[in-house]
Amino acid sequence: MAFDYKKAYKEFYMPKNKPGIVEIPVMNYIAVRGGGDPNVEGGEYKQSIGLLYAVAFTIKMSKKGSRQIAGYFDYVVPPLEGFWWQDGVQGVDYAHKETFRFISVIRLPDFVTQADFAWALDEVRAKKTADFSRVEFLTYHEGLCVQCMHIGPYDKEPETVARMHEYMQMQGYELDINDKRLHHEIYLSDVRRTAPDKLKTVIRHPVRILSEKEKESLS
Repeated sequence: MAFDYKKAYKEFYMPKNKPGIVEIPVMNYIAVRGGGDPNVEGGEYKQSIGLLYAVAFTIKMSKKGSRQIAGYFDYVVPPLEGFWWQDGVQGVDYAHKETFRFISVIRLPDFVTQADFAWALDEVRAKKTADFSRVEFLTYHEGLCVQCMHIGPYDKEPETVARMHEYMQMQGYELDINDKRLHHEIYLSDVRRTAPDKLKTVIRHPVRILSEKEKESLS
């Protein structure tokens, strides 16, 4: 049976629909950076998804090709994820989605090296007409975060985020979003086949532990 990251690491991919604190280790990703409204047909975001999956499935199916990747095991391609921000905006301004910036990603198994990744890029470039110049190998250490399963439309995420922030403050943590640590979403539902009110999305925000002095100043 193929290894499934969602099942093996439920603490990262299948949290409860109530907030919790989690430590996220270093992970490698296929990544594409871009910007603009993610709902625009033919926009940078929707283009990025096609690029990501083309590379992801080339690596997954390498077992049937000329390159035998060292340490390879059969696996389910992990879910699509996204890191999001808007320049000069605290939080998310859903009224101006055209200002979104993103890094769209799919997790890579640990056995995939940068050389394997480069091979996969060469393979898809030889077979596809799309421009793969924006696709990169990204190593990211997310670290300490608050997360929660959001069930419902993406535009209602602020309700879940508010619960996350209230929880983290009660537990002695502070939000730590900056230009290195970003709003993170993991998409567990196929938006083409799932009703908006049933969409499942993991929302994750970076946090840091308040010092005793900082806690005292808030009390």
